[in-house]
Amino acid sequence: MQPQVGIQEVRARLANARAVTVLTGAGISADSGVPTFRGADGLWRNFRAEDLATPEAFARDPRLVWEWYNWRREIIVTKKPNPAHYALVILERRCERFWLITQNVDGLHRAAGSRKLSEIHGNIWKVRCTACGQIAENRDVPIALLPACPACSGLLRPHIVWFGESLDAEDLSRSYEAVESCEVMLIIGTSGVVYPAASFAPAAKAAGAFVAEITLDPAPYSETLDASLQGRAKDILPALVE
Repeated sequence: MQPQVGIQEVRARLANARAVTVLTGAGISADSGVPTFRGADGLWRNFRAEDLATPEAFARDPRLVWEWYNWRREIIVTKKPNPAHYALVILERRCERFWLITQNVDGLHRAAGSRKLSEIHGNIWKVRCTACGQIAENRDVPIALLPACPACSGLLRPHIVWFGESLDAEDLSRSYEAVESCEVMLIIGTSGVVYPAASFAPAAKAAGAFVAEITLDPAPYSETLDASLQGRAKDILPALVE
C-alpha cells in the first residue's frame, strides 16, 4: 500500500476512469442503522444466524426460519439509504462502465436507485418457490410464516444464499467480468476475507486496476491495495464523487 495515497488521489482516479467496479459489505448498511445479523447483533431467541440461515434449518423447521427472517424484515423496513448509497448511484450514472457487487441482502442499494448491480447473497425482499423455482418480490411485513407460491402453491423460502449453498453462477460470472475489466475498484465496508469476495481485489489488481478500500478498520489484505481510506462510507464516498 502507498500511505501517501489519499482521498484526493482516489477521487481523481474515479473522475478519470471509464470502468469502475465496487464491492460493498455490511459496513455501508451499518451507516443506515442495519445490524449485521451475525454475532451479538444477530442473536435472536438464542439462535445464531449460522444456526438458521441453512437449507437444513429450513427443511427442519421452515416456520422458525421465517419467523427469524420476518424479524429481520421488520428491522430493515425502517431503514433508509444513506449518503454512501446515493453517492454510488451518482457514480453509476456518470461512469461509462460501472458495476456494483454487494454482499448485502437489505435492498438499500436498489432503494437508492442503483440499477447496475449483482446482489450476490440474494435479497431479503425476494422469495423463491421451493417447488417451481419462481422468484418474486415480496415486501409483506409481517410476512406469512409459511408463505405459499401463487403459481403452484409450493412453499416459498427467502431468496438468500444460505450457508452451504453456492452463489448464482450468472451473478458470479458477471461479477468477475466486472472485476477483471475495471480501471478502478472500490471495496467498501467489508473485510473481504470470505470467498469469492476475497478473490475480487487480487483479481482486479492482477488485471491492472487501481484498488482502494473504505473501511473503519484495515483488513489483513489492506497493505496489498493502492489506497486505504479509514472512516465511515457515508462520510467518505460523497467526498469521492462530488
